[in-house]
Amino acid sequence: MLVRFRAGIRQMRTHGFKTRLSLRNNEKALIVLCAPLGWGIGLIVVALHELVSWLHEVDFALPAGGQLSTGIGVDPVRLLWIPAAGGLLLGGLSFFGQKLRPRDIVDPIEANAIQGGRMSLTDSLRLVAATVLSNAAGASLGMEAAYSQMGAGALSFFGQSMNLRRNDLRIFVAAGAAAAIAAAFNAPLAGAFYGFELILGSYSPAALAQVAMAVLGGTLAVRMTIGVAPIFLVHGFSVTVNHWGYPLFVLLGVAAAALGIVTMRSATWSEALLRKLKIPRWLRPMIGGVAISAIALAAPQALGAGHGGIQQLFDASPSLLPLLLLLAAKTLASAVSVGSGFRGGLFSSSLYIGCLFGAAAGQGVVLITPSLSGQETLFMLVGMGAVAASIVGAPVTMMMLVLEVTGDFETTLAVLAGVVTSASITRYAFGYSFATWRFQQRGKPIRGAHDVGWIGDLTVDRLMRREARTVPQNTTLMDLRQQMPLGAVSRVFAVDETGRYVGLIELALAHDPDLDDAAPGLVAGDLATNRHDFLLPEMNIRAALNRFEDAELETMVVLADDGDRRIVGYVTEAFALRRYAQEMERHRSVELGERDLFAAGSVGQ
Repeated sequence: MLVRFRAGIRQMRTHGFKTRLSLRNNEKALIVLCAPLGWGIGLIVVALHELVSWLHEVDFALPAGGQLSTGIGVDPVRLLWIPAAGGLLLGGLSFFGQKLRPRDIVDPIEANAIQGGRMSLTDSLRLVAATVLSNAAGASLGMEAAYSQMGAGALSFFGQSMNLRRNDLRIFVAAGAAAAIAAAFNAPLAGAFYGFELILGSYSPAALAQVAMAVLGGTLAVRMTIGVAPIFLVHGFSVTVNHWGYPLFVLLGVAAAALGIVTMRSATWSEALLRKLKIPRWLRPMIGGVAISAIALAAPQALGAGHGGIQQLFDASPSLLPLLLLLAAKTLASAVSVGSGFRGGLFSSSLYIGCLFGAAAGQGVVLITPSLSGQETLFMLVGMGAVAASIVGAPVTMMMLVLEVTGDFETTLAVLAGVVTSASITRYAFGYSFATWRFQQRGKPIRGAHDVGWIGDLTVDRLMRREARTVPQNTTLMDLRQQMPLGAVSRVFAVDETGRYVGLIELALAHDPDLDDAAPGLVAGDLATNRHDFLLPEMNIRAALNRFEDAELETMVVLADDGDRRIVGYVTEAFALRRYAQEMERHRSVELGERDLFAAGSVGQ
């Protein structure tokens, strides 16, 4: 009986392995699989959205169906202590969480940039819980970070369980995040381009079908449960854009870029201020909660993600001065929320900030040029897209979002002018989106989701040849000439009596006839050069190529350690360049879906 049981277990394992292998090598099956997975992600997004809405009603005594960012029905007494209490609870849980699991949570962009799409589902759930708690406390942030983390983390988990290839796993991560954003905004096109622009880092034909199926699944899940209406409703909106209006939208994009950069830097300034105050890290969210309460007493619309506030602006925009005050309050509250340690993203907040900015700009323009009266909604849409493009770093996503909200191509063309201007100025003047800016602050040189992880995997240890020819430095030049005749090798490495590297010897120089007269008095060490030019095994190929360029050498020795100068091998620049070009071409081909054209194997030096 026991023997049969064990045989059954082995058979099940073998069958499971064959199933995973079959899926791993079947791109069509992966495309079909993305649809139900995206549908599941959509249901999770709906559940999280309903949970946060219910928590807002309970925490702030909102009327049923009320939205926190409208500022309507918020209990002023609860407003005084809920953000601080939520911050204290968040800080305490983060403190103990770090003790139990002392590592940073890898988000989808970082996972696709350097981890090959590998994410921890447990860590993703931790982030989702922290984001829900932050939103329940009224932090001026959105849930989109939790949605995309959950979607990407879940599909990464499934992909790892199927042992997917690196590029397929990265596509799965992008598909999961895209499905989540599509479900969050009921906007499939915006969700798809979010996956391409932010999570995958490029548009890839190989990824199109998988991302599209996941997005469709996520969107259908929302429309089967909540409905087909977009997240924002622009009532009775129709406009004809005068060609003279486009220069105004370009100027609006310039100002939107400045506002986006200030908002991103404000989060860093807020964090730096709390650090200077020597406040324990786990207490910072509570201090931030106190500051958020103070801001919300004057402008309760600054609380929450901003979805309700955006709809409120589209329905009835206030006058210019209240708009400017609310714009300042929302920007400050978002910066304080991020800087003090509340979890969440600036996607929705940037949309609200941009909408406020566009409404204020539209009213200002109408004061100067009354003939543009009635165009205020258009200015809101342009401002919303332009500021969000600056902060989030996904211009096409923002244009698709406006298109799906309004269904108007002429409006989208106007938004295009502001979005492209804003994104371009932010790119050249600042160089980062909010996500990549936060990476820089944490010391991680990530500028996007482009796959640079393979560069770290292709190390000098994998490139080097280990049979390095060495010679003791006290070897006479005459003996060196006999041991190493010209043409045998091109160079050797001189070592001291303990075997440590002292320099590179070019044999062409050692056999130079001009040295014949002085040869009896010379030793190998006299000809050794480039003592301080060497590689280390853990260096990646890009760092190695930079060393070659700086030293202007064709061959470099590899030492065991910076302090331990024992020789473990050598690398030629020609081989390193060839392997780098091969890997670049292989990854380009994989992105285009040409899986089998290039092999990963190395070529001898």
